[in-house]
Amino acid sequence: MNAGLARFLAVDYGEKRVGLAIADTIGMIASPAGFIARRAGKRAPIAEIMRRAEALEARGFIVGLPLDGSGNETEWTAEVRRVGDELGKRTNLPVRFLDERYTTSASLRTIREMNGSTRGRKGDVDAMAAAVLLQHALNVSG
Repeated sequence: MNAGLARFLAVDYGEKRVGLAIADTIGMIASPAGFIARRAGKRAPIAEIMRRAEALEARGFIVGLPLDGSGNETEWTAEVRRVGDELGKRTNLPVRFLDERYTTSASLRTIREMNGSTRGRKGDVDAMAAAVLLQHALNVSG
């Protein structure tokens, strides 16, 4: 149990979609909370992430950091950090960054293990990846 991360919203920020997940009120279980589709060339959907956070009564953010295979930061990592920093500035809520490598593959595996098809469900996969990220945060700091 990690009460410090209770009601934190995980953000799996991708180029096409933003996967979301929310922690329960005692910081024990992460659940997928949908996704936001992004349009190419448009600004980051920070206002929409903030709306979702408010609707879910989020008390902070866990933002997945897309590192390369060696654990190094990339140009995309810098963009994700910028989005996370902006969320923190605009909401006055805490933002924590966490390595998100392998969350998508874990998400795909989880959905397949539940006898589900991932075909045509990229948004669900992204939301589950956010849940995997958040559950990891809950487990390691709990």
